[in-house]
Amino acid sequence: MNVGAFVCSCADTCDIDLEGVRDGVRDVEVVASSSHLCDDGLPAMAHLIEEYDLDQLLVTTPEGRCQDAIRETAVDGGLHPEATAFVDHREGAAWVHDRAAATEKTARLLNARRESLDHEPISRTVSRDAGDAVVVVGDAETAAALADTADVTLVANGADFDDADADLGDVTLARGRVADVVGEYGDFELELSARVTEDCISCMDCVHEGPDGMVTRSPVDIDPDAPDGEWADCCPVDAIDLDGVTRTVEADQVVFPGATGTARGGQIGLYTGPVDGATIAAVEDLLGGITKPQHLDLDMDVCAAGESSQQGCTACVDACPHDAVDRPYVDEVEFDSVACQDCGACTSSCPTGAVGLRDPSNERIAREVETLLDPGADDDGGLLGGLRGDAAAIETPVVAFVCSERAADALRRYGRRAREDDGVRYPPILPVTVNCTDTVGEAHVMHALAAGADGVAIVGCGGDCLHSGPDPKAELVRRLDRATGDLGLGERVTFLAPDPAEPRAFVRDLSQFVAELDPTPVPAGDHEATGTVRAEKPNPPFNSHDWTLESVRVLLEHVEPNREVIRGLKDFGWMEVSDACNLTPTCSTLCPTDAIRRTDDADLQFNHEDCVNCGLCEEGCPETAITMHDGLDLTKLPENREGERWETVYEGEMRTCVRCGDAFASEGTAEHVAGEVGELVEGVAPKSEHSVFDYCGQCRAALLFEEGGR
Repeated sequence: MNVGAFVCSCADTCDIDLEGVRDGVRDVEVVASSSHLCDDGLPAMAHLIEEYDLDQLLVTTPEGRCQDAIRETAVDGGLHPEATAFVDHREGAAWVHDRAAATEKTARLLNARRESLDHEPISRTVSRDAGDAVVVVGDAETAAALADTADVTLVANGADFDDADADLGDVTLARGRVADVVGEYGDFELELSARVTEDCISCMDCVHEGPDGMVTRSPVDIDPDAPDGEWADCCPVDAIDLDGVTRTVEADQVVFPGATGTARGGQIGLYTGPVDGATIAAVEDLLGGITKPQHLDLDMDVCAAGESSQQGCTACVDACPHDAVDRPYVDEVEFDSVACQDCGACTSSCPTGAVGLRDPSNERIAREVETLLDPGADDDGGLLGGLRGDAAAIETPVVAFVCSERAADALRRYGRRAREDDGVRYPPILPVTVNCTDTVGEAHVMHALAAGADGVAIVGCGGDCLHSGPDPKAELVRRLDRATGDLGLGERVTFLAPDPAEPRAFVRDLSQFVAELDPTPVPAGDHEATGTVRAEKPNPPFNSHDWTLESVRVLLEHVEPNREVIRGLKDFGWMEVSDACNLTPTCSTLCPTDAIRRTDDADLQFNHEDCVNCGLCEEGCPETAITMHDGLDLTKLPENREGERWETVYEGEMRTCVRCGDAFASEGTAEHVAGEVGELVEGVAPKSEHSVFDYCGQCRAALLFEEGGR
């Protein structure tokens, strides 16, 4: 891939050193600059596209009109319409930082974007057919607005629409109150309860005879609190049923303004809360079905839920804010790729790599982080060559994982405000755009620190996250600050939610966070993650557990930990086994990562390096002999045990057959079985000097045959 980088100063409104940026950009065929790239610089760009046979462009401009002009030039030069990537050097750099920092940051952003190009996924889509049936609950105006494009049913939900100020001529009016809504986009079911059956002919007798204000006219229905009485006998077709009747209405989509919904981030095809023009547009966009990008890669063979008949890991189900992950059975997990809204909550919570985001993938994020932090080699001779500490314009490198929705928009607004207000300038953080801060987990943060970041800021939505509600990363920040403290690094993680209307609060909080960071002892530019612990492991690279452990090991090369057990890392646990253990194979059979094994000598062994702390062993142990403890115990890692991964956590003893001498069961298991069924088999081999429980299965059968098959 031939890549060209183009840098612009936006008619000299961006105070950056164009030559300095050019010197700092790496791994491209050509880098050029202009003071007005989208106008005077276009002919030169076209010439360079042809001269260097470019098929990918990196361009610094956030302005939509300029991007359109540059794309047009690229397409005229034979490039694909999507072969131009843009970097915000203006609102995100030159307008909020000083000249030196903005120059260095722009070069780093271009380098990171160049690196990410090598990790863009092949496009894949998912689809689902759906009809045009839309149920609207209690909102006549919305029902009328959708009636021109959809087959709309308006469920009264106790309201009377006899004099509704909306054209309901093309709307089916349904009586009843909503008792329940279940299903998914394309296949919803609403259970309606009413006190009037569908035999009603709307004769209005009950309206006339019934309690005042407790019987609606259109549609005819009776309030659940209406009292019994002789008036209920007035219906000429016996359509009144004061005990209540229920029926089901099917729909492809549901608009229910009065509901809160079970999915905290909203469910595709189910619209709750206030309705506006965007809601109407969303409903109409989904009429007839949907085709959308496939957001997830799945490898269920490594899922920690296992096929165990036990509860196991529930991380992805608990994390998903959109009801796109389900557990149809206790030991099974299902993902609804159509309902997925690309927030990444399931992927950052999954310890094994069973589910991963396709774009940006964890590997792509890792490479961007490493490139942003890389100051360049001492002999590069360019802007970034060897810059660090006092010599660097970015003295305190902080990686910022920035939500692509509200947070990114707020930072763009800050950049524009900074053009007229110097008080809106903030430290030059190094941004990595993520779909949502739900994407960010312990592995992302620990990797950034292992790559040389002084600190990590998770920058999310102000107020409530669009997916996960208020303060979605508070628990993660608390855990990771505990982990970095235990590692001897001190607290180095924060969550910031920029409010577009309050830029100075963000500037204050970020500035304070950066000012309080000590320089990291970890050199930048030295670490390139593999995302694995061992090559032979079946888990996909950059799964949370392995990636985190790899990063911790890098950190340990440069720090002195304060504790042997590093707290706060949820994907690590260690096992304690009591004397109640009978060495049944349940725990080793259930373990999804093969971190437990029973030896031929009847010892139970545990591999802390591979344990993902799913809890299946503790949950399934029939003797309740296992207790799992949270945390990464450094003393249990193989590098601290002369390379030995396995640790004996329970020393057992095997019972050997008194006839053939083969070991056939642990002493604990044999004694347990004897205690359970000993009375039932007492006397079956009266001539034997030993209990039948002292024989292996084959010899026991031979013994019984010899004694007459008793």
